[in-house]
Amino acid sequence: MFKPRGTYTTGAYWSTECPTAISSKMPYFAKLLLLIFCLVLLVESRKHRRRRWTSQLEVQRASHIYMKNRDVTKTWKGKTEQLLRVDDHDFTMRPAFGGPAIPVGVDVQVESLDSISEVDMDFTMTLYLRHYWKDERLSFPSTTNKSMTFDGRLVKKIWVPDVFFVHSKRSFIHDTTTDNIMLRVFPDGHVLYSMRITVTAMCNMDFSRFPLDSQTCSLELESYAYTDEDLMLYWKNGNESLKTDEKISLSQFLIQKFHTTSRLAFYSSTGWYNRLYINFTLRRHIFFFLLQTYFPATLMVMLSWVSFWIDRRAVPARVSLGITTVLTMSTIITGVNASMPRVSYIKAVDIYLWVSFVFVFLSVLEYAAVNYLTTVQERKERKLRDKLPCACSLAQPRPMMMDGSYNDGDVSELGHYVSENGDKQDRMMVQLALGSERGSGRRKNQRYVSMRINTHAIDKYSRIIFPGAYILFNLIYWSIFS
Repeated sequence: MFKPRGTYTTGAYWSTECPTAISSKMPYFAKLLLLIFCLVLLVESRKHRRRRWTSQLEVQRASHIYMKNRDVTKTWKGKTEQLLRVDDHDFTMRPAFGGPAIPVGVDVQVESLDSISEVDMDFTMTLYLRHYWKDERLSFPSTTNKSMTFDGRLVKKIWVPDVFFVHSKRSFIHDTTTDNIMLRVFPDGHVLYSMRITVTAMCNMDFSRFPLDSQTCSLELESYAYTDEDLMLYWKNGNESLKTDEKISLSQFLIQKFHTTSRLAFYSSTGWYNRLYINFTLRRHIFFFLLQTYFPATLMVMLSWVSFWIDRRAVPARVSLGITTVLTMSTIITGVNASMPRVSYIKAVDIYLWVSFVFVFLSVLEYAAVNYLTTVQERKERKLRDKLPCACSLAQPRPMMMDGSYNDGDVSELGHYVSENGDKQDRMMVQLALGSERGSGRRKNQRYVSMRINTHAIDKYSRIIFPGAYILFNLIYWSIFS
């Protein structure tokens, strides 16, 4: 061995790391550098040992203070499939395959009724659909009996009920921001499977009392592949299985009732299936149709009655009024039918509008009858006057309007023309004797003025018959359909 030339204070570490045989052959400057390097190595080794001992002590203290029994289901131990033993079973078959039917409970929470379409005869609903069943193949050990919750990615690897919506036109599972699917598995194998779905389904509506009607629609759920011998579909809590949001409202309908039913459905080629029904009753709000349909139609009918008070000689006024009301009623009827399906039966609104249209049309026919009868009557009077002899040298009376320009005249004779059948006519011949001199007993150069009051008897009767008949119709209509 080599014997050191000097003594150093570094101790045993220095003797093991830096032998004196090497240092004896090196110059003084190299020895100094080697000494500094050995000192640095010594300090770093001691720091490393102290840090390791301190960290172990802190871990022991923390584990002692926060010691807690953790659930194995909440501790990650590898893949979920390994915990649930998904790869150890064939999930293409239902649970208890070959045994009795597996019961699958269902409950629904209706989030919203989005729309009701009379033209397409369907409705759109958004709901939360939940299934409950037991699959012992998914059971796992747990010390606290807590469940595990997963998203839709695990659904594709296990068995789930194949429930679909009967008579649905469109449906989809919401996927914002991810698929709205939740799967919760309990240690004993019970499974909760929840989805958020929007579905558009058919609703057979009866419009015979429209718009004073109530409609009952149903959303039907059924297993597509499994008959009642393999899968028993039922409402989990009876009528309490259906929950609705209190804020659900529609613009045209009042939601009266939600309830559930269930029955068996038979298909001749496949057999019997359990079918669940979500039934709801809707009653239509009438106020919108009162403002848009009933009030305008009533006003048009009342407007057509104005022609009964117009002079029958005012042909343009009465004809234009009648045509305007007829065209307006035609527009109202066309607008109502444009928003309705083309059904083959008569609706309640059709009865009201068409009866109103008949009243308006009859007012036009009434004036046609008055004008025709007036023309015939004038012809008869003209012929009769031509046959009468000229008496008392009286000039032929001529028609004129009473405008108050003959204030000094007095009535000399009031004659009423009586027709051959003995009836007094509306036309009154008022002969006014007007003289140029006052105070004389007999006036000379008498003039006769004929004033005609042009009101026909048909107009008089129509003023009472038309409003009375229309009021009677309204009383009968609203008593039946309201």
